[in-house]
Amino acid sequence: MAYVINEPCIGVKDASCTEVCPVDCIHPTPGDPRFEEAEQLYIDPEECIDCDACVEACPVDAITSEDQVPPEWESFIARNAAYFRQVRP
Repeated sequence: MAYVINEPCIGVKDASCTEVCPVDCIHPTPGDPRFEEAEQLYIDPEECIDCDACVEACPVDAITSEDQVPPEWESFIARNAAYFRQVRP
């Protein structure tokens, strides 16, 4: 079960989570050309190893496990996965 970045990240993109992720599955990162244009950060559901490091690092509590996403944010599960379908070759 992957983690999901939800609504509180929109416009914030703190990126603390990218620094602690051991498998580099959170994108775009600062320095990535897509960082400025992205509305939020996203977790790759295929790469996430469920380590929980990102949850602790997020200053706006935007990250939850997929099975704990509140009903009003369920669209963010597909939104995170869709980002990686667009950027993968």
